[in-house]
Amino acid sequence: MTIQPGASVPEATFMTMGEDGPAPMSTSDLFAGKRVVLFAVPGAYTPTCSAKHLPGFKEHAAALKAKGVDTIACTSVNDVFVMDAWGKSQDADGVVMLADGNGAFAKAVDLEMDASGFGMGTRSQRYAMVVNDGKVEQLFVEGPGEFKVSSAEHVLENL
Repeated sequence: MTIQPGASVPEATFMTMGEDGPAPMSTSDLFAGKRVVLFAVPGAYTPTCSAKHLPGFKEHAAALKAKGVDTIACTSVNDVFVMDAWGKSQDADGVVMLADGNGAFAKAVDLEMDASGFGMGTRSQRYAMVVNDGKVEQLFVEGPGEFKVSSAEHVLENL
């Protein structure tokens, strides 16, 4: 069953690019004691993700933080090198780029999708969630092919 508001975020480990190379980041490290907006995209460098989703969170970072958000993070079922390169190409310094390379987090929150029709295998659905100290406060899951409720603007309106 898909994770719901009020539920605790399950334990999982993302990979991030640190100064010394790839480094693990647990969900505990990411969410404990903080209010985090986590948004998920089906794939780095894909059209909607690159033209709208990540740029929107980058553009509205200050407004989100003014509403009590400590961290803005992006996850995708891509490897850490792709996520790092995509973040750099998008100049997304204020967004924590989280690689869910094996899709473990997408599976744990039951927000996977089958993108094999596009040659992409199992990916994450497009969504945004607000997590407060490890508990899901709000969840905005897109319908197939849509980009509305997981946008930075929609999240900001609902904080």
